[in-house]
Amino acid sequence: MPKRPMTTNTAGSETVSAVLRALRERLEIAEDFPDDVLDEAAASAEAGLADMALADRREYPFVTIDPPDSMDLDQAVHIEREGEGYLVRYAISAVGLFIRPGGALERETHRRTQTVYGPDGSIPLHPHALSHGAASLLPNEDRPAYLWYLHLNPDGELRHKWVELALVRSVAKLSYEQVQDAVDGRTALDSGVPGDFPELLRRVGSLRVEREIARGGVSLALPEQVVEKGDGGYRLAFRALTDVEKWNAQISLVTGMAAADIMSRAAVGVLRTMPPAMPRDVDRLRSVARALRLDWPDDVDYRDFVRSVGGDTPAGAAFLTEAASLFRGAGYHTLPLFGWSQEQGRHRGVPAPEHAALASRYAHVTAPLRRLVDRYGLEICRCVCAGEGIPQWVYEGLYRLPTLMTAGARVVCQYENGALDAVEALVLAGREGEEFEGVVVDVFHRRRREGRKSRRDGRGGAGEAPGGSSEQTVVPLRGSGTVMLGEPAVLAPVVGDGLERGREITAVLRRVDLSTSTVEFEPVRVDQPA
Repeated sequence: MPKRPMTTNTAGSETVSAVLRALRERLEIAEDFPDDVLDEAAASAEAGLADMALADRREYPFVTIDPPDSMDLDQAVHIEREGEGYLVRYAISAVGLFIRPGGALERETHRRTQTVYGPDGSIPLHPHALSHGAASLLPNEDRPAYLWYLHLNPDGELRHKWVELALVRSVAKLSYEQVQDAVDGRTALDSGVPGDFPELLRRVGSLRVEREIARGGVSLALPEQVVEKGDGGYRLAFRALTDVEKWNAQISLVTGMAAADIMSRAAVGVLRTMPPAMPRDVDRLRSVARALRLDWPDDVDYRDFVRSVGGDTPAGAAFLTEAASLFRGAGYHTLPLFGWSQEQGRHRGVPAPEHAALASRYAHVTAPLRRLVDRYGLEICRCVCAGEGIPQWVYEGLYRLPTLMTAGARVVCQYENGALDAVEALVLAGREGEEFEGVVVDVFHRRRREGRKSRRDGRGGAGEAPGGSSEQTVVPLRGSGTVMLGEPAVLAPVVGDGLERGREITAVLRRVDLSTSTVEFEPVRVDQPA
């Protein structure tokens, strides 16, 4: 079949926006805040720093590192040498100081639980007066913050931690790309940024990666599927993390580990947990590696092997896609965890108070502008460090957090996946019959049974065998799986013969259904495994 002329891999802005609005309505995601919430937020923002008891730490030149268009700036960092080791000061927005316990704003944040991000913008947890204004760590503005002091040994191991409420001031709003260019020597940062900051971030981030490996943690090197907005509309892309993003993430992770240790020792708080990988899932992953012709020695642990595989080859991308299934079941658990022990937890299906992918206890405390739970963990850690009693509003809300956050995360996941599906369908609409190059990253085989099914109540109909069963023939169906296209950057179902993980294929687009945001491909050529 001759290929049709290629069309632009974009979807019109107005069309995408209309589809996303409909998706938000279906999921009951409220875009606007009630008037009483807006009024309360505006009043808190206008009052500003009045009556806040804060240690003045504005002498430290903090910087923020975020996507260039971000305005909800949760974190600012400052790093310096401390003898042979390092001192990381990490300032986290103290948005909780602007929220009155029992007020309309508090109730609304409990209903929303987290910021929802989409291709056409974000739906914030807090009104912009706070999230983009008074509580955001914007440059050249005095802001209240939970200031973490993270003292690291020369090898990057956390030696001591402490947190206080402080007045801080960021000197620069930096993007990941700007800092990466400075690390690579292509450009210099603003004059107010300490000259050694890029190198110190690289050094501390790299040391923390080494510590992650040493304790048995693992990070997947899978590219992220994103929707990018341009002048011609929305397009899909696969985006790999920069080194600076990885190093910056390590600063956030060590802070979360410090918070988890403080709360665990005090026996009060909320942890982010993930159960360990099940042995049967690891065995299945070994089978996938064999099918992809990846050499996984028997004496190599799955964490070490996963870290060794890059996502820049067809086989690697397929393997890492399957490896992601090891890290599932993340949740929140309040402390104390009554009746739990390490061995009993593993055998009874009770989640351990650790995050298996990090191989450490961990808590969410670094994004309070975007996540409700962080506000609670920050205040608990501050109170423990200061030797103060924990406020009543913390206790009143603490034990509802796992349920609230789980429900909120479910809606966010549905929206994010639905948005990707919708943009994929819109980008591909009208291109049925066109051929695309891609890689099979997942495969499963379906079977169906022909014949009359037995009735649930066991009463058989004419021609059925005694007991309500019927003779059925198992008929194999064609294989089905997931294909990753390079351009446009699409992950979509593929149905046909000869599918194997890691194989490069030419697939023809058979179906696009805009009403359900679904697409389907069929292979027309299957190459040997890469």
